[in-house]
Amino acid sequence: MNKQMTFIHDKLNLYLQDILEGVRNLPDNSFDLAIADPPYGASTNATWKLDNGHSLDGFGGAWKLASHDWDMFNGLAGFEFALSWLNELKRLVKPTGSIWIHSTYHNSGIINVACQILGLEIINEVVWYKRNAFPNLSGRRLTASHETILWVHTGGNKREYYFNYEGVKVTTFKEDNLKEPGKQLRTVWDIPNNKKTTELEFGKHPTQKPLRLIERMLLISALRGGHLLIPFLGSGTDIIAGLKYDMECVGYEVDPEYFNLACQRISAYLETRDTNLQMELFECKDLLKASNLLLNGREASAK
Repeated sequence: MNKQMTFIHDKLNLYLQDILEGVRNLPDNSFDLAIADPPYGASTNATWKLDNGHSLDGFGGAWKLASHDWDMFNGLAGFEFALSWLNELKRLVKPTGSIWIHSTYHNSGIINVACQILGLEIINEVVWYKRNAFPNLSGRRLTASHETILWVHTGGNKREYYFNYEGVKVTTFKEDNLKEPGKQLRTVWDIPNNKKTTELEFGKHPTQKPLRLIERMLLISALRGGHLLIPFLGSGTDIIAGLKYDMECVGYEVDPEYFNLACQRISAYLETRDTNLQMELFECKDLLKASNLLLNGREASAK
């Protein structure tokens, strides 16, 4: 693999490569956590769009339904693909770890059945409620306002997976109207789908998730300093969340456009992080010098 197809930096390894090819030679039980955002099979040849100047409150500017070859497959092909990559994740994620899987009504049934066939026990089925979801432009269906996220583990009946129960219970999520302070986190998450400007600075992916959604998953199930696997890299959101959690991250992407987007975005994050770290170190050095001067002054007066 040539340098143009990889992004290597300290605790980070990204590959422009199919997940099934990329992980083939990786040893079993290599990762503490995996987050999978696979193709939904939701693309269509139909044309739906929302032009600028529309009168719908809360939906921003123009919008167009995305249609991509990588997101088009029939039921059987999607099921076989799901079995293949889930089987690899089962092999690679430790019994003490777990896996998060994004889905919509297009593929959630397929993912659920595949997990059961492979013996991946479903810990929870999470409903991500998007209160600012796009409208149904055809007027023939209810407005789709949620996505399904499965949290599964590989450890069988032993159930050794890590769960930060107390930490999650005491956490308050600013925008979540359902989570009460000091109460258990429920399986319905109220997280708006809008992203910050920095998350879209280098472009966007059609199924890009807000960073705060992934950060919640890590709070629940990630070990700081652990190993994170991202089989479908997309725009790099999962990787940035993992790096913020001080995890060693490995990611795969087959689309050059999105691989380039992710690399640019992650590079910018790393540059900002490293700059801030250097500033903090300089401040610490200055503080240490001041402390030493003060200490020396006290010692001199004491003598």
